[in-house]
Amino acid sequence: MLIVDVASLDYEGRGVARVEGKAVFVEGALPGETVAIETIKRKPSWELARTVRVETAAPDRVAPRCPHFGVCGGCTLQHATPSLQVAAKQRALEDALTRIGRVSPAILLPPVDGPAWGYRTRARLSVRHVPKKGGVLVGFHERKSSYVADMLECHVLPPQVSALLPRLRELVGSLSIRDRLPQIEVAVGVRLDDLSAELVVLVLRVLEPPTSDDEAALRAFALRHTVSIWLQPGGPGTAAPMRPGEPGLAYTLPEFGITMPFSPTEFTQVNPHVNQVLVRRAIALLEPGPGDRAADFFCGLGNFTLPIARRGATVTGIEGSESLAGRARENAAANGLSATTRFAVANLFAATPDSIAPLLPLDKVLIDPPREGAIELVKALPHSDDDRAPRRIVYVSCNPATLARDAAVLVHERGYAFAAAGAVNMFPHTAHVESIALFVRDPVAAT
Repeated sequence: MLIVDVASLDYEGRGVARVEGKAVFVEGALPGETVAIETIKRKPSWELARTVRVETAAPDRVAPRCPHFGVCGGCTLQHATPSLQVAAKQRALEDALTRIGRVSPAILLPPVDGPAWGYRTRARLSVRHVPKKGGVLVGFHERKSSYVADMLECHVLPPQVSALLPRLRELVGSLSIRDRLPQIEVAVGVRLDDLSAELVVLVLRVLEPPTSDDEAALRAFALRHTVSIWLQPGGPGTAAPMRPGEPGLAYTLPEFGITMPFSPTEFTQVNPHVNQVLVRRAIALLEPGPGDRAADFFCGLGNFTLPIARRGATVTGIEGSESLAGRARENAAANGLSATTRFAVANLFAATPDSIAPLLPLDKVLIDPPREGAIELVKALPHSDDDRAPRRIVYVSCNPATLARDAAVLVHERGYAFAAAGAVNMFPHTAHVESIALFVRDPVAAT
């Protein structure tokens, strides 16, 4: 057993120590701590270890709220205060920008943050029938494992969903298809027919149809616990409510007077509180207004597109999924924004100057890509000294490494000034770092 001093956190929420010049990544350790460790994996230039005993605790160490922490893989940082978690994510963003992109923003924005508990309104829960563990398990995977964690509660899920976990175990255990039901997807929002009422939807992935007795049990469960149950026999598009006439699901952006209907299997942000603040900040940085021509790349169902249009700009949303683009069109119509929006389907991972040219000139651009980033898209944009080039680009990222790589292109190859950047704590108690960045043609105009 070795005693080490921990200096920082890495991108996966592990403590980082150095022993004879070698980096040691320590699970369960925090900066400023002295811990006894046990090596899990040893490589020539680094080691992976776990904390066996905390010799000297950091002031930011707290007792994890969840009894399953350490086994369940849903969270990795419950042993750290929320303030330390946010600070670590901001440092991770700054480090990636400097180390990978060789860029640095003129202004560091304060982190976007929100409630630390009960925030996760979207979740994909695995289901396994494990007789050796007493029956059916419903929850997240165990850390670094394909096994399902034996969990009875989850404090990052809304309380009413957490309370359903043991009841879902009982329900699935009572079904004839318990071995053919591998997943339950949770989506929480508001009822489309009553925006003051909450709606919990449970989408059961079924590999064979439920029997009539199964259907009766599912309907009784839905009625008893006031939830909507959907069945998904195939891909996401096959999901449908068990009972006809179930209320629609939506989330709202009150600051912009927008209601966003969505299907429980469609992508939406998991944290609606942080999403509202993130949209507000993105629009404030982008500064769309009447007369502006804007584009929202990777627009999804219109999370940023519609607020941009609400500020008076004419905006084109580009999305790779036809079903999401169709949903965005419907949402624009439902919010009275069809006249200033249009939506198109394109593979933005294969963007070229020629494919982008029909959109030009552009005044404002928002980019919100998946983890892979948007390298081909940023390479396809005109140089900042081209009159057709956007004056402002807001980039919303879920991966600091690909943001840093793409920022390097915008700054070093496209001539943009890197005006601002900051972390977004979309997933408290995890090491996942989201962020937002602003690039401008005229640095003076950004100050």
